[in-house]
Amino acid sequence: MDKFKQLESFVSVATLGSLSAAARAEGVAPTMMGRRMDALEKRLGVKLLIRSTRRLSLTNEGTAFLEKAQSILKELTDAESQVAQGSARPSGELRISAPAGFGRRHIAPLVPAFLLRYPEIHITLDLTDRLVDLIEERYDCAIRIGDLDDSQFIGMRLADNRRVIVASPDYLERFGRPDTPDDLIQHNCLSFGSQGNQSKGWLLQHNGKVRAHRVKGTLTSTDGSVLLEWALAGCGLAWRSLWEVRQELEAGRLVSVLDDYAAPPNGIFAILTERRHQPQRLRVFVEMLKNTYARPSYWDRH
Repeated sequence: MDKFKQLESFVSVATLGSLSAAARAEGVAPTMMGRRMDALEKRLGVKLLIRSTRRLSLTNEGTAFLEKAQSILKELTDAESQVAQGSARPSGELRISAPAGFGRRHIAPLVPAFLLRYPEIHITLDLTDRLVDLIEERYDCAIRIGDLDDSQFIGMRLADNRRVIVASPDYLERFGRPDTPDDLIQHNCLSFGSQGNQSKGWLLQHNGKVRAHRVKGTLTSTDGSVLLEWALAGCGLAWRSLWEVRQELEAGRLVSVLDDYAAPPNGIFAILTERRHQPQRLRVFVEMLKNTYARPSYWDRH
């Protein structure tokens, strides 16, 4: 017999003062209510009720147990109510990891308006170009850019990510402009460390086929903003996301090269540990990002 059902029946009997009244309240026969009380007393090994033909009263143990039982049932009701309210009103802690440059430009600025709508959500935004372990480091979601290799997790595509090869006008004046992907070997290429999508080479398309081109250079960093600064300083060519260099291209501080060989866009993804049973605070946050990035005007302004 369910322990909580025994508790509920005991509290009902004690507060209503009789087995028959409690039975009527719960819609069961008085004999069923009596069996529940017998089972509860047998399980606890103590007498809780003094039953007679005229009245029902509590033993000392019954009085003490009634207070505890009422407290337990109240806590259960409160917990159920809190969960139900949480499903209707997103709340709680949300831990998000994102690449540093992308997070600064395209996640952090969206958070204030999001919190105005959902003030009971607490957000921790960890900006790092390191590939975090969602489970070990207890992240709810990781934003990643590029092709997904880890099938352990769920990747929800938020937007396309176009990539371009850029250099400063000064660099191109000094070293010339590459005309084909094979010309990259003659240039100083700024590399993004040994992890992530660039570790396989720079992806370019020729005659409908995408091929990874191994590049060499004297400068390597695991921080995309550092690579951008080096490119602006005329140190070499950099293969960057368009969202990262759009303003510099429009201002003429950088120039794109090999545009005719650009590979198809890869993706900007929200990485989740599972598709089902996501807390609502996570669902509304990811939906906010997806809806924002889906507006063409957003990328025109950013």
